[in-house]
Amino acid sequence: MDQAYNAIILGAGAAGLMCAIEAGKRGRRVLVIEHADRIGKKILISGGGRCNFTNVQAGAENFISRNPHFAKSALARYGPEEFIKLVEKYRISYHEKKLGQLFCDRSANDIIAMLEEECRAARVDIRLSTEIKEVVKDGVFLLRGETDSLTAQQLVVATGGLSIPKIGATSFGYNLARQFGLKIQPTRAALVPLVFSALDRKQWCDLTGVSTEVVASTHGRKERFREKMLFTHRGLSGPAILQISSYWDGKEPVSIDLLPDVDLSALLRTRPQRDQSSWKSLLREHLPRRLADRWLETHPLTGNSERDFAKAAHDLHAWEVMPETTEGYDKAEVTAGGVDTDELHARTMETRKVPGLYFVGEVVDVTGQLGGFNFQWAWASGFCAGQAL
Repeated sequence: MDQAYNAIILGAGAAGLMCAIEAGKRGRRVLVIEHADRIGKKILISGGGRCNFTNVQAGAENFISRNPHFAKSALARYGPEEFIKLVEKYRISYHEKKLGQLFCDRSANDIIAMLEEECRAARVDIRLSTEIKEVVKDGVFLLRGETDSLTAQQLVVATGGLSIPKIGATSFGYNLARQFGLKIQPTRAALVPLVFSALDRKQWCDLTGVSTEVVASTHGRKERFREKMLFTHRGLSGPAILQISSYWDGKEPVSIDLLPDVDLSALLRTRPQRDQSSWKSLLREHLPRRLADRWLETHPLTGNSERDFAKAAHDLHAWEVMPETTEGYDKAEVTAGGVDTDELHARTMETRKVPGLYFVGEVVDVTGQLGGFNFQWAWASGFCAGQAL
C-alpha cells in the first residue's frame, strides 16, 4: 500500500534528524527512513562516546570542498550557538575540551535522547531497519521497499559517506545522486590514520603507543596542525595526523615538526659541552625517550661542528614521511568528496536539476576538520533543508 508524506528523509544521522525536526516543526508530515536498527549510530561512537557535538569556532575555513565558500550560507543560518541553545534547553552538561571543541560531560546518549524527543515533539515518523530498493520520480518521489511503497513531494538524502562501514556506511547516497544525473567529486577517506611504507614500518612501528606534540603539514597547502601524533603498529595517527590526512594528496610527503617552537641549537649553546652526548641528553628532555633514541639511531650526528648540529636540528623540524596509503574507510572518521556543491543551492541544499531533491551532511562535498566541525555541518545543512521543505 502506498503511503504519502510531504517529505521523506533517507538517513537518521545528525543531518537527517535535524532536517526532520525542522520540517516537522513547520507542520510537514515527515518520515525518516534508516536502514540500521537504531538512529544516530555515528553520533553514539563519536568523541570516544561523548559526542564532540560542535565547535564554537566553526567557520567556512574549517571545511574542505571544491567550493570553499559553499558552507558559509548554512553556517551563517545555523551556527554553533544555535545547537548549543538546544543542548542547554535539555540541560545536557558539556565542556570545552580544547580548540573550541564541545563534548558531553556524560555520554553521546544525551544527544540521541534530545534528538528523539525533538522528533516526537515535531511528530516525525521514524522507520528503522528499512531498506529502500528503488527511488523514482514521476511528479512525486516513489520509494519502493521490501514490503511497501512510499510517496513524497520532497526527498532528502542524508545517508552519510563511506566511512566506518561496520556501522552501516554504504554508497547509497552517491548512487542516488548519479541516478539523477548529479556530479560527484571523487571520494576518499579523511580524518584517517596514515600507513608507513615497508621500510618505515621496520624503523618506527615498534614505537607503537608513543605520542608527542608535533606540527603536521603537507606540500602545497597552508594548513598546519599542532596537536598530538601517535605511533601505531602500521604507521601514524593522533589528532595532528588525522587532520593532515584530509589534505594529503597521496603523492607528496607529509612534513612533521617533531619539536615545534624548540630551538635546539640555542639550547645546546647553553650546555657546558657541545658533543653527541649533550645532543642525546637534549633530545631525551624534549621527546619521549624511546623516540629520541630511535631518532638518533636513524639520524646519527655526523660530527660536532655548528653546521652538524644545525643540520640535525633542521631534520627534527622537517621530518618528511611518505605514507604508503591511509587506513581507508574502515578507520576514517569521515568521507571527503561527494555530491558536487555546484549541484546544490547553498541556502536550501535543494538540487538545481531535480526540484524537491535535497542532499545534506556528509554525502555532500563539504568535509570538516577534526573537532566537532562535521557535526556542525550536519546540523547546519540539515536545518537549511528542513526550513525549505
